[in-house]
Amino acid sequence: METTLPLPFLVSVNVPPGLGGEKEGLSREEVSCLGCVFFEVAPQTFDKILRFLGRHNTEFQAFFDVTRLESRDDIVTLLDAGARKVFVRPEQLPDLAEFGSRIAPVVNSGDVTKLSSADTEHGLLVSGFDQSATDTARFVEEAKTKKIGSFFIKPVQGTNLQEFIQLAAECGAIPILPSTGLSSTQQPDKLAVSQILAGVWKSDRPDGLIPTVVVDEHDTALGLVYSSGESVGEALRTQTGVYQSRKRGLWYKGATSGDTQELVRISLDCDNDALKFVVRQKGRFCHLEQSGCFGDLRGIAKLEKTLLSRRESAPAGSYTARLFSDEKLLRAKIMEEAEELCDAKTPEEVAFEAADLIYFALTKAVGAGVTLADIEKSLDAKSFKVKRRTGDAKGKWAEKEGIKPAASAAPAAPVQEAPKEATPEKITMKVYDMATVSTAELDEALRRPSQKSSDAILKIVTPIIDDIRKNGDKGVLAYTHKFEKATSLTSPVLKAPFPESLMQLPEETIKAIDVSFENIRKFHAAQKEEKPLQVETMPGVVCSRFSRPIEAVGLYVPGGTAVLPSTALMLGVPAMVAGCKKIVLASPPRADGTITPEIVYVAHKIGAESIVLAGGAQAVAAMAYGTESVSKVDKILGPGNQFVTAAKMYVSNDTNAGVSIDMPAGPSEVLVIADKDANPAFVASDLLSQAEHGVDSQVVLIAVDLSDAQLAAIEDEVHKQALALPRVDIVRGSIAHSLTVRVKTVDEAMEISNKYAPEHLILQLKDAEAAVDKVMNAGSVFIGEWTPESVGDYSAGVNHSLPTYGYAKQYSGVNLASFVKHITSSNLTAEGLRNVGEAVMQLAKVEELEAHRRAVSIRLAHMKP
Repeated sequence: METTLPLPFLVSVNVPPGLGGEKEGLSREEVSCLGCVFFEVAPQTFDKILRFLGRHNTEFQAFFDVTRLESRDDIVTLLDAGARKVFVRPEQLPDLAEFGSRIAPVVNSGDVTKLSSADTEHGLLVSGFDQSATDTARFVEEAKTKKIGSFFIKPVQGTNLQEFIQLAAECGAIPILPSTGLSSTQQPDKLAVSQILAGVWKSDRPDGLIPTVVVDEHDTALGLVYSSGESVGEALRTQTGVYQSRKRGLWYKGATSGDTQELVRISLDCDNDALKFVVRQKGRFCHLEQSGCFGDLRGIAKLEKTLLSRRESAPAGSYTARLFSDEKLLRAKIMEEAEELCDAKTPEEVAFEAADLIYFALTKAVGAGVTLADIEKSLDAKSFKVKRRTGDAKGKWAEKEGIKPAASAAPAAPVQEAPKEATPEKITMKVYDMATVSTAELDEALRRPSQKSSDAILKIVTPIIDDIRKNGDKGVLAYTHKFEKATSLTSPVLKAPFPESLMQLPEETIKAIDVSFENIRKFHAAQKEEKPLQVETMPGVVCSRFSRPIEAVGLYVPGGTAVLPSTALMLGVPAMVAGCKKIVLASPPRADGTITPEIVYVAHKIGAESIVLAGGAQAVAAMAYGTESVSKVDKILGPGNQFVTAAKMYVSNDTNAGVSIDMPAGPSEVLVIADKDANPAFVASDLLSQAEHGVDSQVVLIAVDLSDAQLAAIEDEVHKQALALPRVDIVRGSIAHSLTVRVKTVDEAMEISNKYAPEHLILQLKDAEAAVDKVMNAGSVFIGEWTPESVGDYSAGVNHSLPTYGYAKQYSGVNLASFVKHITSSNLTAEGLRNVGEAVMQLAKVEELEAHRRAVSIRLAHMKP
């Protein structure tokens, strides 16, 4: 039959993550290549389905039986998330009529005649069809009479699928086939997908081969080949491009050239006389020097290929390399081109400026590891949205264009949409109840947002590091001139003593820094070891351990337009308390060549030797290897962007640098444990204080024995407070992968927390102090309702440089020990050597290290009269 679907059938699968993951039948990857899937949704699986759509709504064309959902809002949410079509109970149709062809009824086989043509205007699903208990001839006749356009039929378990497909064809229906009954290869008890397709497609060739158009993920045609049932099955099994050569049998694309293909999707055209393979092409498809057999790439696809190449090979310091490494420069260019596009008047000007904007926007995407296919998927996902927003410009942009806030503007005509559509979408976290979800499901939900691979970033920072090693001060200055626009600088270092003129601050700022300084000093001074550890392990054998400060430390403080004295304090004060002889700060200067006075003031208070006037990989390299003016350090500490982190990792692994670093870095996070005594406003404020850091931050609430009303009070506070924040859009992005977990006891909550190992753990419990004994893994703990995480960030005294991304299981936050090393010593008397000597010699003998053994035996022999 003819259909607008990419395949003449749907694959019915279990609820994710069981998608195609059954012990038998199609694998998840094979289902993905087919793309057309069907789910039955229940209230307890609704959240899991939403997560699936959030990740894969353009990868799959998903159809849903939602007859078990009572909430209209839940059904609308599924549509908004990308469901292609939902099947509802007939009585639900009037309430969902506004969604047109994306809604259709579902009935059993005996109820088909009860529906009017208006009911089935947009399709019909007959579910639970049992051939053995149905008058199939009558059913086929009734179906033909009704002439239903989008007609789907789903069998009962155990149905003979081959016979069922034949029945569906007679009815003009799309069969819904269980993935457990299908396979990619011929199997005795399974129906091969290739067999289904070959039974449907039409070939005008004697050999039965079918033309196959091969396209990339942008739908750019790469070439025309032929397929057979065997080649389709092999392509599906191997997830690669496999075709049928008219002369040589199966053709595994790229097997000899290396230009292989990863299979993304298989589909049939509307007449069933041509296949389409969507592939990710490695190298080129054509045997000539062009991307595809129909010519080279054009337009945006060609631009993406060019940018990818330039990202890998652009010379260090070139304009292109700067675009990929300098976030400020790229941001400025995007804003510049956007404004020029807005000012363009003629069609030619609009086209020219739009092209410029697309160039820099795609540079941003490529630099972030985002492909054009990812962007197109996002656009496709937006096309399925059914929930409306007000569409107003955001504050500062509206103000710039003289647009008054909507609230103060009188509407020209009555608003037609329902009030709920004008209300901002509620900012809320997904809720998981440990009474109904498995441990595996919770682990999946608590997984941190993915971090980008460092390989691409290392290719950017490595040339910068090499340049600094080769050119020293000259190289540092060159990058500071380029990236920070501080062209007036003639030296990359500001040496102590620092001029008073560079530390001019308001009295209240000085007081705040002084209070924080003293609290941090007190807490870290208390961490000092009073005396060396000394133990006599046996008579005459004394072992000791003593600490010494790391002599030279480099402290990276993000800066530029930002003002971060708190980071300078958190790194500098412990270094001072530890007694480090040489403290070097590094921070990017402002365009006029100066450092923010807050950081200079902190550098003065901690006794810093110098401030390196640079940021990024160049600052890290200068401190790691040293230059004519920058002192080499033994350890580098401090946060930074992805380029700073990559540079720190690089130099720490280079034995020529001889430098260590503090800890791996990741996005900020908080886990709050709250019981019924917790203040909802306090809980919400703690969650949001971390959510505003960035869209990759994650916040987790563990609700201990809260009622629905008590949890709703917290959710309402999160939404209300978030809308009042300047960074509300960032909060929305963070909350999207954040969650609430409902548990019954504090012990359950602590078990989850210890497994998650949060950077910040906040205990808003009635007896919060008692719960501290149960904490095994956390960067820093904030106890009770009067201890917001913010005090730890600034002034309480604890350090805010903490392990993230679960590293609290292995790492401590920055503390006094971060700035010292421990040295052990042994001191033996003659009696001690006699007591331990035999054991030493025997173990040396076992390990066949004779010189070790003799170092003891010679001494023992010397003791004899």
